[in-house]
Amino acid sequence: MLDDKPLDMTDAARSDCLDRIGMAKLAKLAFDGADLRPMWAEVSARLLNGEADAGEGIDLSLVAQLLGHKETGLSIQQEVLASRRLFRLPCLSQTPRMRVLALAAATDMGSNTPIEFLLQDFAIELMVLYVIAGAELPVPLPEHDIAIVIASDSDDCGDALRKIEAARPRWPRPLLNPPQRIGNLDRDKLHRLLAGIEGLVIPATIPCARGQLADAIESTEAPQELTGTLVFSVIIRPRGSHAGVGLAKIDDVSAMRRYLDQSEAEEFFVARFVDYASEDGLFRKYRVVFVDGKPYACHMAVADRWDIWYLNAGMSGDAGKRLEEATFMSTFDIAFARRHRSALAAMAERVGLDYFIVDCAETRDGSLLIFEADNTAVVHNMDQPEVFPYKPAQMRKIFDAFVAMLERRVAQAREQAA
Repeated sequence: MLDDKPLDMTDAARSDCLDRIGMAKLAKLAFDGADLRPMWAEVSARLLNGEADAGEGIDLSLVAQLLGHKETGLSIQQEVLASRRLFRLPCLSQTPRMRVLALAAATDMGSNTPIEFLLQDFAIELMVLYVIAGAELPVPLPEHDIAIVIASDSDDCGDALRKIEAARPRWPRPLLNPPQRIGNLDRDKLHRLLAGIEGLVIPATIPCARGQLADAIESTEAPQELTGTLVFSVIIRPRGSHAGVGLAKIDDVSAMRRYLDQSEAEEFFVARFVDYASEDGLFRKYRVVFVDGKPYACHMAVADRWDIWYLNAGMSGDAGKRLEEATFMSTFDIAFARRHRSALAAMAERVGLDYFIVDCAETRDGSLLIFEADNTAVVHNMDQPEVFPYKPAQMRKIFDAFVAMLERRVAQAREQAA
């Protein structure tokens, strides 16, 4: 049984903390089209020669993933984390006004909250502690003012979430985004969590093994849990995939056979397709960020295809689309958020996280259609201000809200301790 005594903290524990460049700066380089291969060659050579430290190793694992070599990146990460697990991100000040400890899992770059984007413009020290299999939380913990769980509800984060949840009642500082709440967000659980909210639509997402799908399309006696799902059209994707990888709309049995023949995945998510095209035939997908229960506009993508994500919508090349997105942002509080006020409020309450993101749309009957909710979607200010002049102020509003929430929670904890 766990001791009731709070976990210890000490500044001395921070001596194990190694500096790194971090995702925000590396992703910005990639986003701007910089060639990361010279960095890869240089740092990997130093790592092989034993000249690079663990902070550089973790950065190298990110570079590998940004170059499209996911398995190589994860292998480097695993090797580094076997010896060092605490890292410090760049800070604007030598005397930060707050210390934040982010609790991460050993996983790919899309499965931990990219919290650096939210804090990089503030005088806040950010440390990332990886919680890994086969190792307990460090004793003592590094001194911090507030902690936040950045691991996601994915299969490879489960062990980390369980360890943090076991320690949560004894955590010595405020701990945001509790693991038990994060554990409700994967696609096959979220629809149950949000079921019955008036004005909100979220189709059931069913986890299916390859064999189940193959049997279902070959047999008139489909498994009961798949019967409703396989009323075509359906959406299918490999379980654990991100950014539309392997995502497809399947309209009949023949298309399902072809999809399974072409996919190497063994586990899938399947859901009913909802046609969310607007009256003009275009599809509009919104990203909304929740900070302390309040929704904020993050981005809007407009395209003539249902499978939208921001980078395939051609926003940078279409002034009309950008004007629509700018209007969405400037009128969010009095338009979108007001239209869906009760649904958004109910969703925030049921999800119960301090910080999370929702990708959604509007159906023709005015309902809020939810695609997914998680705590790891990228919220950034990397877009060129010359092309998107309306974005910096909006993103700053989100970042300010996030930091204000951290400051409130720290102040509340200090008041209660006084």
